[in-house]
Amino acid sequence: MVNNDSMDLVLAKAQTLIEALPYIQKFNGKKVVVKYGGSAMIDENLKYNVIRDVALLKLVGLKPIIVHGGGKEISAWMNKIGKDSEFINGLRVTDSETLDVAEMVLSKVNKSLVAMMQKLGLKAVGISGKDGGMLKVRKKLSGGKDIGYVGEVVAADVSILETLIENDFIPVIEPIGIGVDDFHGYNINADDAACAVATALNAEKLVFLTDIEGVFVDPEDKSTLISEMDINEAQEFIDKGIVGGGMLPKLTNCIEAMKNGVSRVHMLDGRVEHCLLLEIFTEKGIGTAIMKEPLL
Repeated sequence: MVNNDSMDLVLAKAQTLIEALPYIQKFNGKKVVVKYGGSAMIDENLKYNVIRDVALLKLVGLKPIIVHGGGKEISAWMNKIGKDSEFINGLRVTDSETLDVAEMVLSKVNKSLVAMMQKLGLKAVGISGKDGGMLKVRKKLSGGKDIGYVGEVVAADVSILETLIENDFIPVIEPIGIGVDDFHGYNINADDAACAVATALNAEKLVFLTDIEGVFVDPEDKSTLISEMDINEAQEFIDKGIVGGGMLPKLTNCIEAMKNGVSRVHMLDGRVEHCLLLEIFTEKGIGTAIMKEPLL
């Protein structure tokens, strides 16, 4: 016989599935771009859980696309070769040697994610923003300073992604672009790359997995987390200087993506196990969801 405790557990699991049903129906067949970075890429347990979440998204009918970073790994390899990492306004100064390291490390990260997905029975393909001329860039300056081979996306050709998605593959994208003028490789901020891809695909959702819980009214007070906000409120936070540091460019990217076709943006703490599933398939969710229209 099933005891009462066991039955309560079974019923709770059933309720979770029932709660997820309308979200599965709503997002079936929709594209979801996941920018994957932060601690969730370093901790092997978190990494495996993220990939399992992506697998579930795929298996219940969504169309996930992964754009990953690798900044911490790049810095670690720079140390190994005895080269210091230099940043200006949060952007890595990227000379020719640093670009070589970045491409090597990002390719290694890319193929490890592809292997994990295939282990779970998914069809995945790892590509660079160079492939098919997907991410075309121009040199990006930081505060007027030349910081080397750092690119700003000026055009995104996602035809190669559309082909992969139509053939049931999950694209896994490393943020290296190709110069529109010199056809040289350029390192791209992974957030910028994810926004460009989501916009070009007209994605239903763009999800940032980061090391922050979301947007706060007061960053020092964790009780002020904002679960939902609209695009106008997000812009107001920027204009009033409420957000700063690493959150400022993320919020700016969110607004630009939604202005250009993305329906909703989510900022999640990738250190929370199964944060993707909790945000997409439950009523409460976690993190901060930013929507185009004002909340009623």
